[in-house]
Amino acid sequence: MTPEIRTAEAADEAAFRALWQDYLAFYRVTVAPEVTDTTWARILDSDSPLTARLVLTEGRVRGFAIHHTHLSTWGTRPDVYLEDLYLEPSARGLGLGRALIEDLIALGKAKGWGRLYWHTDEGNATARRLYDGFTRSDGHVRYRLAL
Repeated sequence: MTPEIRTAEAADEAAFRALWQDYLAFYRVTVAPEVTDTTWARILDSDSPLTARLVLTEGRVRGFAIHHTHLSTWGTRPDVYLEDLYLEPSARGLGLGRALIEDLIALGKAKGWGRLYWHTDEGNATARRLYDGFTRSDGHVRYRLAL
């Protein structure tokens, strides 16, 4: 099984939305429907820095990596934030999460990005095993303030 990884397209909307709802359920959160609508519209907008890479096996979307670029005060090249990475439960353990991150690394090198970074819940041991295979946590603590 060789996974296919590509940028999300309009025809992927139903598959994306199903995975997105599963992702939100995994984290026990809800977002308003207009947030999901806006997220999908931004993913498809070529002028938006928000992009989704999808991983498929046997022609079926199995997961996503939503990321965006931004300027940084720590370098001259744009940074890339991997905001959301999700695989449907039946696709876990198949190397697809690793493939999505490796895909972003390759894209970053080709596009001249300076850094790729992400965070996860401290207790998400499964994800942390994958992520620790790429790099160790840098020890930073996230603070989030709703405005």
